Amino acid sequence: MSEQVIDLKKRRFLTNATSVVGAVGVGFVLVPFLSSWMPSARAKAAGAPIDVNITKLEPGQLVRVLWRKKPVWIFRRDAQALANLKTLDGDLADPNSTGNSKTNQPTYITENHRAIKAEIAVIVGICTHLGCSPTYRPELGAADLGGDSWKGGFYCPCHGSKFDLAGRVYSGVPAPTNLVIPPYHFVSDSLIQIGVDPTTSAS
Repeated sequence: MSEQVIDLKKRRFLTNATSVVGAVGVGFVLVPFLSSWMPSARAKAAGAPIDVNITKLEPGQLVRVLWRKKPVWIFRRDAQALANLKTLDGDLADPNSTGNSKTNQPTYITENHRAIKAEIAVIVGICTHLGCSPTYRPELGAADLGGDSWKGGFYCPCHGSKFDLAGRVYSGVPAPTNLVIPPYHFVSDSLIQIGVDPTTSAS
């Protein structure tokens, strides 16, 4: 009688232990299977759109975000900065982005401010020469960048390329083309989505 009780206890123990080990084994199989349904970090970095809230973006202020592993600048230009853009055509290599720079911007970007909304610029912050990241130099008349002729823009410290506040390249510098404008659209007045072409967006 006592032997049967002991055997039943052993049997229950072995049954429970087997169940636990089986459940753990199923978990090890199931976790990678379920995680395979989720997009990897690499897939997200490859092109997933990002949303940027610009509610608090002040005139002259620039914010940097990362999209497709590239820095993207978003900044607000005031009325003076926009007016200055129209005076720079003679200093620029391709002021209307009609030459080699044409492929560096979406087809819906047509004006010399190179933006959907004139006051909000969205530009990939990578120099078109050798891929350095230019510095933001919004101050007017910077002595080291041309004095009175400098109306604000970007300066690449690697090899001296200069760009205006629309990302248009100056003449006589190493960079061959204007900075790239990524695909983007306004979800609302205060929210920009980078990585989505508005001509194909359902928004």
